[in-house]
Amino acid sequence: MKCMYCGCKESKVIDSRASEDGETIRRRRECIACGKRFTTYETVETTPVLVIKSNGTRQVFDINKVKGGIIKACEKRPVPMVKIDKLCEDIRKQVYNSMEQEITSKEIGEMVMAGLRSLDEVAYVRFASVYRSFKDISTFMDELIKLTNKSDGDKK
Repeated sequence: MKCMYCGCKESKVIDSRASEDGETIRRRRECIACGKRFTTYETVETTPVLVIKSNGTRQVFDINKVKGGIIKACEKRPVPMVKIDKLCEDIRKQVYNSMEQEITSKEIGEMVMAGLRSLDEVAYVRFASVYRSFKDISTFMDELIKLTNKSDGDKK
């Protein structure tokens, strides 16, 4: 690691610690040449996954956008933040474990809906109404009937 003070490429690690989230390792280093100390951070390098939106444009996958939509759907519902975080982590893992470099926004939406269906039915319907762009009350009712039939099937 190159020293930020003198440019020497030799340094020794004095201390290493994992971050609270376990995603990063913090290292304190000391330059062999000038003796000054500096901090470096080590993270796993991930290949960016691109999301293909419905209009054909592409943008980098951002779990925070997904989380924002889930939080909006769960607003004023008894869904703990821990469960929302878990759902987001599960979706993030599914996206990166697919080993694909591109994924459609439709696939991500389906993952969110599957997770919300088991988390909170009202949040699921809220998300579905925006995601599927319900045009009128009959489309909305069709989705409620599907949800009701699925719930009845689970109870049997």
